[in-house]
Amino acid sequence: MEPFEYQLRDGDDTFSWEADGWVGGDDERLWLKTEGDLAEDEGEAEAQLLYSRLIAPFWDLQLGVRYDQPWGSDADSSRAFAVVGLEGLAPYYFDIEPALFLSDDADVSARLEATFDLLLAQRLVLQPRLELDAAVQEVPEHGVGQGLNDFELGARLRYELRREFAPYVGVSWTRKTGETAGIARRDGEEVSDFAVIFGVRMWF
Repeated sequence: MEPFEYQLRDGDDTFSWEADGWVGGDDERLWLKTEGDLAEDEGEAEAQLLYSRLIAPFWDLQLGVRYDQPWGSDADSSRAFAVVGLEGLAPYYFDIEPALFLSDDADVSARLEATFDLLLAQRLVLQPRLELDAAVQEVPEHGVGQGLNDFELGARLRYELRREFAPYVGVSWTRKTGETAGIARRDGEEVSDFAVIFGVRMWF
């Protein structure tokens, strides 16, 4: 699924995207994933190339690389990572994606994404979403502190005109925590952000 969305924020509004595709069979696949956001004068894009292998019913082990490219004031702070992750369906139909990252400077970080589709009507689906980011080491030049860095709570309500095409509206609240929040305050940045979302989800 490829969501493309416009986020109305207190500061600069943001256009965001997520897209992925794969080649292979049921047991082994090669994935290309990308996501990012673009504001008026800055943004960031992330791309991952992953080898995926089925290791249990509904669970894939994924190994590969990730590359982050910001633009704007931080355009020279790109980074590369090795990736080890899982993707699967947990009990009660939660879609879970935990991943560990090792940067080219040997910094270790982690991410957890979880979503759940709640069917309200034949074509109306509510999707709560949680994302957590954490780091083992402090990396202040990238605005990252040790421990839990930030979390995002959100929900998107979509109407499936077809299974392959579904416009949606939603809300999202992001909060930086711990040392990462302290770095943001020191740099004059906000530590929390609320957005109203308008988007479309497509499946090719």
